[in-house]
Amino acid sequence: MTTTSVAKVVLTPRERQILESLATGDALAVVARDLEIREGAAAGYLKLAKNKLQGVSETAAAVAVGYATEAITRPVLLDPAALFLPREQRDLVPLIARGMAAAQMATELDRPVTDVRADGRELLAALRARNRSHLITRAWQFHVLTAGQVIAWLR
Repeated sequence: MTTTSVAKVVLTPRERQILESLATGDALAVVARDLEIREGAAAGYLKLAKNKLQGVSETAAAVAVGYATEAITRPVLLDPAALFLPREQRDLVPLIARGMAAAQMATELDRPVTDVRADGRELLAALRARNRSHLITRAWQFHVLTAGQVIAWLR
């Protein structure tokens, strides 16, 4: 295993559909409705996918690991010059990708939790992301989050 790769993760077609839909910012209930399955079934597929993706617990982390391991289709990349993010917001991205809550990020960054929450809201707005999972997709598109960053914390 090299420093830029991890073992290939293979998801079933349904697990992949669920995670890719969540990566676009859709809620699980919407994904289930669109796939014409019960929400409980969709949650079950998501749980199986998370277990395969290094056992992550948060959906945003599953999306990040899915992109890094190519278990799900990576989004089209956009010009990173088209986006400016202050360092305080940029620093949150890999922590969100790891599935950290605001209090955990505040501890990790040695910053007040209120500032971390405010920067998180501004980051969502700057990336035009609908939720944390979609934020991972948008960060990936603008090269704010890379496979190397994700793989580094998987070890």
